[in-house]
Amino acid sequence: MKKSVYSIVLADDVVEAIDNMAYSLGTSRSNLINQILAERVSMMTPEMRMRDIFERIERLMSGGLVTVAQSGGSMMMLKSPLKYKYRPTVNYSVELSRSFEGAVGKLKISLRTQSESLIAMIGQFFRVWIGIEEKYLSRILTGGNPWQGGEACFVREFWSPAGSQLSDEQLAEAIGGYVSLLDECLRLYFEDQDSAGTIEKKYKAYLSKGVLVL
Repeated sequence: MKKSVYSIVLADDVVEAIDNMAYSLGTSRSNLINQILAERVSMMTPEMRMRDIFERIERLMSGGLVTVAQSGGSMMMLKSPLKYKYRPTVNYSVELSRSFEGAVGKLKISLRTQSESLIAMIGQFFRVWIGIEEKYLSRILTGGNPWQGGEACFVREFWSPAGSQLSDEQLAEAIGGYVSLLDECLRLYFEDQDSAGTIEKKYKAYLSKGVLVL
């Protein structure tokens, strides 16, 4: 959706109220005004689509995943406890792009820890997981490995097939399904470090259902 600069006159009290609301929502004055006007004239903005997708993802979450918050309209945060000595929490943040085509978003996984043994286990899991993805997606992901990072922070990009026009429901199911599977396999690995074979079977089963976002 194209944006341009316009000059409008507003009452100071209205601007102050808008600024307070924008701050509480983690967004800007201009973006909030744009959202309010779009809702008034029944237009769908990218931010509205993001909010709808996040709400759908939240309804799809299962297992230990808990929604923490939505930040600034383009990001949602989730957390999940690991079965480890002091029950550390894995933090997931899902960020969507405004275009909903091509690079539709990214997933960030992080832990706040200084434990070298925990960092090592997380690294071992992601070596297994990324290796599985490379095995099954290397012919499709022509842009290379979608993963970045290391140690206690990993980032994965999400891509939709070229020319596809995915609905909010399809995007939510694709991204929500991937995050749920990743979290399930991560927790499984922490319970049994010899579960790489089981994790691969779960990933193959996930692919067999038809993947709309890679």
